[in-house]
Amino acid sequence: MRDCYCTVNLDQEEVFRTKIVEKSLCPFYGEDFYCEIPRTFRHLSFYIFDRDVFRRDSIIGKVAIQKEDLQKYHNRDTWFQLQHVDADSEVQGKVHLELRLSEVITDTGVVCHKLATRVLECQGLPIVNGQCDPYATVTLAGPSRSEAKKTKVKKKTNNPHFDEVFYFEVTRPSSYNKKSHFDIEDVDEVDKMEIRVDLWNASNLKFGDEFLGELRLPLKFLRQSSSYEAWYFLQPRDNGNKSLKPDDLGSLRLNVVYTEDHVFSSDYYSPLRDLLLKSADVEPVSASAAHILGEVCREKQEAAIPLVRLFLHYGRIVPFISAIANAEVKRTQDPNTIFRGNSLTSKCIDETMKLAGMHYLQVTLKPIIDEICQVHKPCEIDPVKLKDGENLENNRENLRQYVDRIFTVITKSGVSCPTVMCDIFFSLRESAAKRFQGDLDVRYTAVSSFIFLRFFAPAILSPNLFQLTPHHPDPQTSRTLTLISKTIQTLGSLSKSKSASFKESYMATFYDYFNEQKYADAVKNFLDLISSSGRRDHKSIEQPILLKEGFMIKRAQGRKRFGMKNFKKRWFRLTNHEFTYQKSKGDHPLCSIPIENILAVERLEEESFKMKNMFQVIQPERRVLYIQANNCVEAKDWIDILTKVSQCNKKRLTVYHPSAYLNGHWLCCKAPADNTPGCTPCTGGLPANIQLDIDGDRETERIYSLFNLYMSKLEKMQEACGSKSVYDGPEEEEYSTFIIDDPKETYKTLKLIIEGVGTLEQEHAQYKRDKFKKTKYGSQEHPIGDKSFQTYIRQQSEISAHSI
Repeated sequence: MRDCYCTVNLDQEEVFRTKIVEKSLCPFYGEDFYCEIPRTFRHLSFYIFDRDVFRRDSIIGKVAIQKEDLQKYHNRDTWFQLQHVDADSEVQGKVHLELRLSEVITDTGVVCHKLATRVLECQGLPIVNGQCDPYATVTLAGPSRSEAKKTKVKKKTNNPHFDEVFYFEVTRPSSYNKKSHFDIEDVDEVDKMEIRVDLWNASNLKFGDEFLGELRLPLKFLRQSSSYEAWYFLQPRDNGNKSLKPDDLGSLRLNVVYTEDHVFSSDYYSPLRDLLLKSADVEPVSASAAHILGEVCREKQEAAIPLVRLFLHYGRIVPFISAIANAEVKRTQDPNTIFRGNSLTSKCIDETMKLAGMHYLQVTLKPIIDEICQVHKPCEIDPVKLKDGENLENNRENLRQYVDRIFTVITKSGVSCPTVMCDIFFSLRESAAKRFQGDLDVRYTAVSSFIFLRFFAPAILSPNLFQLTPHHPDPQTSRTLTLISKTIQTLGSLSKSKSASFKESYMATFYDYFNEQKYADAVKNFLDLISSSGRRDHKSIEQPILLKEGFMIKRAQGRKRFGMKNFKKRWFRLTNHEFTYQKSKGDHPLCSIPIENILAVERLEEESFKMKNMFQVIQPERRVLYIQANNCVEAKDWIDILTKVSQCNKKRLTVYHPSAYLNGHWLCCKAPADNTPGCTPCTGGLPANIQLDIDGDRETERIYSLFNLYMSKLEKMQEACGSKSVYDGPEEEEYSTFIIDDPKETYKTLKLIIEGVGTLEQEHAQYKRDKFKKTKYGSQEHPIGDKSFQTYIRQQSEISAHSI
């Protein structure tokens, strides 16, 4: 049996790791990982490791999906065969070369060919066991000869600048008497010769240096042009046809969702964006652009995500949700089924709660969920599933205590509920009470169907999906959380006959504990508080909210006069009050920086300490804390959230130094004084609202893509409007799926949407054509060997008649 875990990597940089599943050859992880990709990459790779207590964990195999192929597997569960991992499969990065083949006439008048090879630089080489000390070898190889030369080793960098030139004699004069005549073989031999550049990592281990990639170029193509300069992707070496059976390593099931948005500047999106933002004011709301998006998308969720983010960004979410909720309540016949379907309204409210309520969940549920995951108290109350030695009464008592504590924490947390959620609940409550005036409970059920059924209960059931735990809980904890979630859901739903709502008799028996009136009263008081319009000012009672924490490496700030400025691993914590670090989790903080003292947060150039993924936190009196994150995704997350928290500080800097102050001067601008103002303008300029960092243009681009994808449905809907306004009789089958209250208004909006989408589509096509004309194969952006660019050229040449 094996103890396995899986990592997610951009090329070879690890950005996420699952938990370890012990003693299994068929581990199930069930983990979701979401990230913005902060840099270009060629492969998305997944490595499976076997944990070894005494030695380094061993790699079992990997799955590498080329960036171009991600679309093929988009949002589809797929089994991938594991591939072997060896030095040859782990190649990444590119190299910049210049080659010149010249004829030299010797003193005796004989012509011979010389080759000059200039190795300029490499970018993005893999980091092997945490280090990269690369050098290159350049070999001229032919059928009967081979000559190799080597560059200097560049220490601690995976973007080495070599800039070294090597000269090779390609043909020597065959004999002096036949002046300037080559042997025929010689000319043939030039055609068979190739120049080979290999990159190696200089290792101090006894196994020898590690191979990082190679490049082979035949000399034939140099005969035409005298000098040839280009970027190339490094390739794996040809391992002598060792064929390994691919089927002996097992396979990995993945579902990868990859979206790539090409976003223009704001003005391109104005017409479509204005049309969407007007949605709340359109009468009836079913004729608005946002509602139409919900009608044409295959899944309501697809439409809800970008819509909610766009409306939140522009502060229009409450009127929009109120409008669509009100329309849905009017269509609802039975008060018991209010907001129970997967409609656009319920998906939009889910999405808003997930975005705006993330910190609310951290404050309320996280401490108890952490305890449940760590303590592992037995809570199984199904007599059939009891383990040996467990007592049913004790288990019931354990579970009752947990439910009680979580119930109390939730019902006492009304004042912490985010304002935007309370405003939405207020409008839901009003709509429901107005529609079903005879039913006094409907004002509660309309709100509880969201806050309990679709917010707290799912967060307890799957805490990893709400960022309350880093990983999917183990089976025993998962079972405990399921039982708690079921009980909380029933407590919150206020249904009349509680015990009867459980299929299982043991749940009904357990629920008898909670049949007292005080529980129903507590729920009603809580729902009243979060759905009343004039709530108490929550700013005054705001407690610190933990925003992010984790291990990183920091450089000493030089607070002591004679301290060593070395690098140490520390546990960092960021709340909305302060940024602190301590030796390890739970220790007393060694240093605390109040949020108002963070004047800028910026990346630090790799050259400063020859370390990747570094950033700097700049404080008053030019004190700077230099920090290294574990990978590029982590670095981006920390920089973004620190920038967001400190966005409103009065004394925020406008300029900073992108490199460190070392050996008496700033590396970037060479200024000698350590208090010299910065030499580069600060980035930043995010919305001040800490909870949400949303790019409105990107969300509009996303919505454009969806409209474009479902264009045929938009056209169908236009036909449906036409047929509806002409024949007011029974509709055709295919049109009945759309909600159309006012065919005329809906038709008008559809026409505007189709026009707006058409204009944007032309802009995209024009941009691609222009880019295509400017693009040079072999440039730094598109090195030779770039598969995606070759596919792109093929597509473009099919579309347009450009000569390539």
